[in-house]
Amino acid sequence: MGNSNLVFKDYTPSQVMLLPPSLEELIEENHPVRVVNAVIDQISVEPLLKQYKPGGTSVYHPRMLLKVLVYGYLTNIYSSRKLEAALKENIHMMWLAAMNRPDHNTIARFRSERLKDALRQVFGQVVELLVEEGLVSIKNIYTDGTKIEANANKYTFVWGRAIQTSRERIAKQLDELWDYTQRLAEEELFSEEKPDFKEIDKEKVSQTIERIDKALEDKPVSKKVKQKLNYAKKNWPAKLEEYAEKEAIMGENRNSYSKTDHGATFMRMKEDHMLNGQLKPGYNLQISTSDQFIVNYSIHQNPTDTLTLKPHLQQYQNLYKTNPESICADAGYGSEENYDYLEEQTIESYVKYNYFHKEQSKKWKENPFRTDNLHYNEEQDKLYCPMGQPMDRIADRKSESSAGYKQTYARYQAKNCNGCSLRGSCHKSKGNRIVEINHNLRRHKQKVRQNLFSEQGLAHRAKRPWDVEAVFAAIKHNRGFRRFMLKGIDKVEIEVGLLAIAQNLAKKAA
Repeated sequence: MGNSNLVFKDYTPSQVMLLPPSLEELIEENHPVRVVNAVIDQISVEPLLKQYKPGGTSVYHPRMLLKVLVYGYLTNIYSSRKLEAALKENIHMMWLAAMNRPDHNTIARFRSERLKDALRQVFGQVVELLVEEGLVSIKNIYTDGTKIEANANKYTFVWGRAIQTSRERIAKQLDELWDYTQRLAEEELFSEEKPDFKEIDKEKVSQTIERIDKALEDKPVSKKVKQKLNYAKKNWPAKLEEYAEKEAIMGENRNSYSKTDHGATFMRMKEDHMLNGQLKPGYNLQISTSDQFIVNYSIHQNPTDTLTLKPHLQQYQNLYKTNPESICADAGYGSEENYDYLEEQTIESYVKYNYFHKEQSKKWKENPFRTDNLHYNEEQDKLYCPMGQPMDRIADRKSESSAGYKQTYARYQAKNCNGCSLRGSCHKSKGNRIVEINHNLRRHKQKVRQNLFSEQGLAHRAKRPWDVEAVFAAIKHNRGFRRFMLKGIDKVEIEVGLLAIAQNLAKKAA
């Protein structure tokens, strides 16, 4: 016998409503979807309209498609097929798109083609709106980088070093063939000068093989050499052409790329589940934040953060037509070239350098033999050894970094180390001790140290981890964005732009 006291709410799925509810009523007042709608209604979509040609059939409005993509990235929906489904099932999406239902092809095409040259301007407008509302300042920025995996096969790679090795192997074998020919056909090659096989290309190899072949025409050539020559004729020119093509794809500043996304470089990924820093194809994403709002982003194919700071700040200048007042970043960015650039642009630097923390240790400070601890007299340009004896400047050494930046090291030599009681602890070299000092870098480090230990510097250093690093945590863990959907550096940059706008609007909504 049933319980007669049970009372259920009315449930009649097939009942027709006289007045259907409007979507407007179903969306809460302070829902993030309203923030996305309001902000994107305020910005100018002029940059996007330039991507369309007049005439033809009607198309979906770019403002609507932009809202759908940004809200998708805000709610962790990144695939165009899932966005298409959401537009039919999710009331927030239906409300945002005013019941428009673009298919996944339209969404994907809009994202990778229409947004290409326009999204950064849209992002800049969003940041400027946030500045006007007093939510964010773009004057003091916190910069950091992270590696994000590319949408590429991690087992199909091309390494610059492997190409170099293969090319050297061909050059060595060609050199051996030439020597063999010269011994066997002395008079044929007697008048000819031996080519330099250091630099070889398709043409040079073809011509050399032809000359060798001609010289050996009616000579008693060993079977092994005949085979080698036939193989060389058939394969080497094509191989060298292939190497040249691969190097063109790679460009000058990287040493690898993925065959399934030529824009991706192999980088060590910290987030690997085995925690062993596996090499995977990826991109180096750099962002600058202010109060956890992203104010600048840039994508790089080079895994080294040091080389990204300059282009990253140039991107900022293009966007806001001004420089930030100050920048705070970790030791990965502290290089002489970067300090020079920040000084030129009059940006106050709170950028650590290598060994900044080690320098604070007692052990470091109390070691009198460390080059950094030797006393330097600027007026006389003299360095004093631990015994207090002057060291003379004997020469300057010039060097150039891999990025082409020129550095100068002044060399100082002690006068009489022999018989010095501190000799064993001071240095191990045979003659008098020679020390190198980069005066420009030394000056920068002094200034940076002052900045980092100032009241302002201590505040910036305390704020940096929870400002910029927290944003990466939000993107990777809260948004689950650990791998790009699209291939190629231009399209990857669009994804980052959408992520950045979504992060800013989520932060505003919160």
